[in-house]
Amino acid sequence: MNIKRVLIGFLIILSSLSISICPPALAALPPGNAIKSPYALLRNALPIEQKELRELQHNLEDTSDLVRGGRWPAINKAASSSLFLLNRKKQGILSSIPQGNRDKGENILISLKDDLKDLEEASSEKNKEKFIQIRRVSLEKIGELESLLLTDEFPYNIPSEFDDLPRLLGRAEVLIETSKGPMNAIIDGYNAPLTGGAFIDLALKGFYDDLPFNRAEDFYILQTGDPKGDAIGYIDPNTNEERHVPLEIRVPGKLDTVYNKSFEEIGIYTEVPVLPFATLGTLGWAHSGEALDDGSSQFFFFLYEAELNPAGRNLIDGRNAAFGYVVEGFEVLEELGVKDKIKSIKVLSGANLLKDHA
Repeated sequence: MNIKRVLIGFLIILSSLSISICPPALAALPPGNAIKSPYALLRNALPIEQKELRELQHNLEDTSDLVRGGRWPAINKAASSSLFLLNRKKQGILSSIPQGNRDKGENILISLKDDLKDLEEASSEKNKEKFIQIRRVSLEKIGELESLLLTDEFPYNIPSEFDDLPRLLGRAEVLIETSKGPMNAIIDGYNAPLTGGAFIDLALKGFYDDLPFNRAEDFYILQTGDPKGDAIGYIDPNTNEERHVPLEIRVPGKLDTVYNKSFEEIGIYTEVPVLPFATLGTLGWAHSGEALDDGSSQFFFFLYEAELNPAGRNLIDGRNAAFGYVVEGFEVLEELGVKDKIKSIKVLSGANLLKDHA
């Protein structure tokens, strides 16, 4: 391990103590979470329960380490078992899809079966590049199938005390244009409806246009959203007051979302949130060191660095809300600093899922 990087990491943690609107400092470290792909994190975060499809998804995702290690007998076994699983569970998966989406689901399953045959062949040939390409396409189709399981009814309760806040009742895709180039991100309103809603609302208002990055710390965060002038957040023109968004974090397996309490406060030390800070470009909502419910407009990109921020063992999970992930433009993100700015944020899809209030 690079000692210099470790020292930089400790200095970053210490420096965060003195900044008003920022990710908070030291917390208990939960156990690791090996998933680092934003697409995998987003698939796992979908509010669905389909055991066979999830098993197939995880079976393919788990080959990542095997491929890196060149463990072809195990890779071939995983590919064969995935095809066997699909053949055996196809009807169960299909019957779980709502009737209106079933024909589309059946076509995807037929196409997926062909892909898994090709995947098995690629593993037999020990063709790494071909295997990775087919696996990516297969996982995209599994994600499409999982999306077909979603219904129009929002799956989680939002407390009535937040009825006046905008909410994103689903997912949106945004194009973030910066002075160094573009990035694409997926905003997850299923698991962070109020945080995602505030972000999409401000993006549609053009609030972030031409705002600079006001904080940049190597291997930690890149932050923006501090408006021009004396305010440190978004001033609602209807109330002439700063709009505040509560801390909002979902815990796997729990019915209700946790609002305005850190994991530390409710005695959770080993859980990993549904939306973890586990990959480069995780989008997080900033709040002050004095309160959890005073986040307004400032957000940050988590600059994941494997040596300093092991997935699932960072200092932000459970103390800040993640609300989405960068999925394209990582090379741009790694070049950005305090001399750069957000040029614009355009909502490419999902704007119709934004509601002004309850």
